[in-house]
Amino acid sequence: MSAGVELKITAGGESGSGVGTADVLELPLDLPLLEWPAGYLAALPRGISRHVVRFVRLPGMVVAMKETTDAAAHHEYGLLRQLRRLEVPCVEPVAVISGRTTAEGDPLPTMLVTRHLAFSLPYRAVFSQQLTRDTLTRLIDALALLLVQLHLEGFYWGDVSLSNALFRRDAGAFAAYLVDAETGELHGNLSRGQREHDLEIARVNIAGELMDLQGGGMIEADVDPLGTSELIMAAYRSLWDELTADMTFSASERWRIEDRIRRLNELGFDVEEYALRPRAGGSELVLQPKVVDPGHHTRRLERLTGLRVQENQARRLLHDLDEYRAEVHPGLDEHEAAHYWTTEVFEPMVAAIPEHLKGKLEPAEVMHQLLEHRWYLSERAQRSVSLQEALDSYLAEVLPARRDEDAIVLNPTTSMLSAVNPEDAETPPRRAEEPPSDH
Repeated sequence: MSAGVELKITAGGESGSGVGTADVLELPLDLPLLEWPAGYLAALPRGISRHVVRFVRLPGMVVAMKETTDAAAHHEYGLLRQLRRLEVPCVEPVAVISGRTTAEGDPLPTMLVTRHLAFSLPYRAVFSQQLTRDTLTRLIDALALLLVQLHLEGFYWGDVSLSNALFRRDAGAFAAYLVDAETGELHGNLSRGQREHDLEIARVNIAGELMDLQGGGMIEADVDPLGTSELIMAAYRSLWDELTADMTFSASERWRIEDRIRRLNELGFDVEEYALRPRAGGSELVLQPKVVDPGHHTRRLERLTGLRVQENQARRLLHDLDEYRAEVHPGLDEHEAAHYWTTEVFEPMVAAIPEHLKGKLEPAEVMHQLLEHRWYLSERAQRSVSLQEALDSYLAEVLPARRDEDAIVLNPTTSMLSAVNPEDAETPPRRAEEPPSDH
């Protein structure tokens, strides 16, 4: 740094995860990010960005560093902190580094620092050779759900796209996380016009992204970019209406309140508050959900086991936990049974994963795939395959073939593109029947 120039570090990460000043001073801050030596960088797959973004290794963490304007960096840092407090899926802000100059004293852009989201991928890195229609639909559904969650909290995104989100596998589906909040605004609530404008931005951006992929032969030939981009509007509106629309019923049909709440629970939402008002002279009632909170299954699993996973993963693990309780410990309450399931089923499975395979997938995703694999083995063998037998087969035949989704390629000569498009065998879709259970 040049003499007389003050380097400013705004830091406030969660749970002690803020970047240390000493660690920052070890970085080549007097160079543009594009010129940083490879020894500082982690070769992880990157999405498309209008800014220069690099993954950087620091003690105890990998961070994404983005060069931008000072105002934009502080604005995005503040928004991400607010969204994290609201428990909206987004990357964790770590610091803003400003006041950088070259060795000659020329100013350099401010940098926003966020923690790398483990096991996450930009949408281009989700597939291998071609993006299939099914995978594309699941990505768009995940983005629609994220947009609904943001809008419920009063957040206007302003630049909705596949590129501005990261995706984590979630028991056959995907979970989307906001990664770029630079154009965002947080309000008390959003008008219909603001929500529809975000939707239109999403439609246009997704259509453009798919046209770009189509031009490179990276999506199936029969995928219509314009028609496919409309999927997010249908998915968003259907979910928004289910979560927020009024429901009218007669005074004698109060059971429909519980039915509506149960349906929302199945979608993964808790109803924290609702309003009832009379209609038509008191012969009818109108139910209006007031506060809906995503993460119903995630919270239940965490309450029972202490495990914090994605929503669909939680749904899948809870199903296995409930089966385990019914078959192995039918006399125990769910908290006691959950303890035994965690110590007798989940933890031994995690411990059995060899060290060199631990970076392949999150443990909860491995558990989901293991349960799926057991079902396929049982179907093929026409008998109930034990979990241990399925685990042996899965570790020998399935998991080693997957790419490392949490791996950091430390070889500076490795191409970034090679980290984006490795072979990736998708989990086959689940059949309608549930797999046989044999704990």
